[in-house]
Amino acid sequence: MASKPGFLTDWPWTFLGSYKYVVLAPFAIRATYSYMTKGEGERDFSEFLILPFLIWRMVHNQIWISLSRYRTAKGANRIVDKNIEFDQVDRERTWDDQIIFNGLLFYIGQKYIEQAHHLPWWRTNGVILTALLHVGPVEFLYYWLHRALHHHFLYSRYHSHHHSSIVTEPITSVIHPFGEHIAYFALFAIPLLTTIWTGTASLISFAGYITYIDFMNNMGHCNFEHIPKWLFSVFPPLKYIMYTPSFHSLHHTQFRTNYSLFMPFYDYVYGTMDQSSDSLHEKSLVRKEESPDVVHLTHLTTPNSIYYLRLGFAYLASEPHKSKWYLWLMSPVTLWSMAVTLIYGRTFIVERNLFKRLKLQTWVVPKYTVQYYMQWQRESINKMIEDAILEAEEKGVKVLSLGLLNQDEVLNGNGELFLTRNPKLKVKLVDGSSLAVAIVLNSIPKGTTQVLLRGNLNKIAYSIALALCQDEVEVFTLREDEYKKLKSSFNSKAANKLAISQYNLPKVWLVGDGISDDDQLKASKGTIFVPFSQFPPNKVRKDCVYNNTPSMLAPKHFENVDSCENWLPRRVMSAQRIAGILHAVEGWSEHECGNTMLNVEKIWQASLEHGFRPMTMSATLSEHK
Repeated sequence: MASKPGFLTDWPWTFLGSYKYVVLAPFAIRATYSYMTKGEGERDFSEFLILPFLIWRMVHNQIWISLSRYRTAKGANRIVDKNIEFDQVDRERTWDDQIIFNGLLFYIGQKYIEQAHHLPWWRTNGVILTALLHVGPVEFLYYWLHRALHHHFLYSRYHSHHHSSIVTEPITSVIHPFGEHIAYFALFAIPLLTTIWTGTASLISFAGYITYIDFMNNMGHCNFEHIPKWLFSVFPPLKYIMYTPSFHSLHHTQFRTNYSLFMPFYDYVYGTMDQSSDSLHEKSLVRKEESPDVVHLTHLTTPNSIYYLRLGFAYLASEPHKSKWYLWLMSPVTLWSMAVTLIYGRTFIVERNLFKRLKLQTWVVPKYTVQYYMQWQRESINKMIEDAILEAEEKGVKVLSLGLLNQDEVLNGNGELFLTRNPKLKVKLVDGSSLAVAIVLNSIPKGTTQVLLRGNLNKIAYSIALALCQDEVEVFTLREDEYKKLKSSFNSKAANKLAISQYNLPKVWLVGDGISDDDQLKASKGTIFVPFSQFPPNKVRKDCVYNNTPSMLAPKHFENVDSCENWLPRRVMSAQRIAGILHAVEGWSEHECGNTMLNVEKIWQASLEHGFRPMTMSATLSEHK
């Protein structure tokens, strides 16, 4: 929002929320029905193509968003080093409003302008006229409109909204108040309407011109440089007719320079060219890919999780994973992506963060949760994880933390397999078990004297149960085999605090993977479920409280956070991810994987000292209401 919102700030359909696309429905339905029912000579293909063209524009924009986020996470050719946070994602999630607006104008214009009916595919004179009109009046008028928008009166009421994003993403280009978009469309309509009224318009000139505008807008707002220097050496005049991402980034950091639309010519003419434009372009081109200090290795979860990645839909990535009905409309894309994971055998980077002086990255194994449970997939998954570890070793990474099932006991013995294969490994492998135990122990309400332990037993479960028994807390199980396994691994004093019961169960349940819905139905009203599992349990009971899986709230100096980690709330990080950071910042020299556990109290205190905070019970309660 602008600092002093002016007239026509909000879009007319803002009140519709996510249902805003219904404003296009009558026009799209009418165009489709008309095309399907009319005869060959009466059909108007130009009206029918409006909807597919709008969809193409959205796909085009999304490609740029994903590419830009991937490249800026890697660090190569990055221009501005400042961070993107959730407020920018929230501000820019309405980037599709301008496509809806343009679609409405296209439908209305096609209906009421006679010359816009039955447009041919191609007219050479129309394409040339469109190009000339853009180079002339459009670029010239935009330059002066843009300068006017930087006058304090218009800037505070309109254009400051766009400049709230210092670090630009491709779609930052269209984040403007409604009134500002009206002015922009009036400019871009000059070539379109002129070719219509002169009888030179064509489908290619219309679609090509709008696609050109989208391409240049997205390209210029990327925060990485990709226009090679040799282009300007081969054809020197090009610097006057094509801008670069670094050229426009200076406008967002300096504000009073580089006003041009896509052609810097007018900045040269009127003396508003930033003198550092060429040097920043050259500097950005030679910037190398970053080598992180800490890598967190995670993987895809559900089939739809590709859309929740930071490289996917930005607004979905900024929210905890929840099922969205409309994602099923994208099933063909989802199935295609799953097929790709069967072929593609390499991890990829999705996120870059900063923690004090540490450079952090998140890498993703392109495998879904279901594939981790397929025995025939285990060898290939372990090969991908091992390749990622060796790549991290080669890059000089200090710590690599294994997230989700990448450290599964059945898959690789909690990471022990990789140490066995690579005994001289310098990068420290961390599974986060010790911090997970500490978080669970500190999530149990004060004064609790009895807990129920339920779910598959693993080293975290054994450690939690032992710590509680040693602290004189009685630990119950539902099954006799679980009771016997725990008792056989404890000393006699701790084993005395173990019990088995099916009735009068405690009000605090510590749950791991494998807890069934029927088990949860045995809990009394108001029971608190505290997971120690990697994945959250099904929330069967509405009258009980479900804590998050082991996690903590990140401090403010954990920077460049604009996406959620799976199902966790904003700025909440999993124990595994945090443990890797603590391992690096503290300089601990041992691995934490296999059967190895660190001192639980030591790592808990380290997490607090570095600013991580436990999720409070009040926050947990409010989240689950």
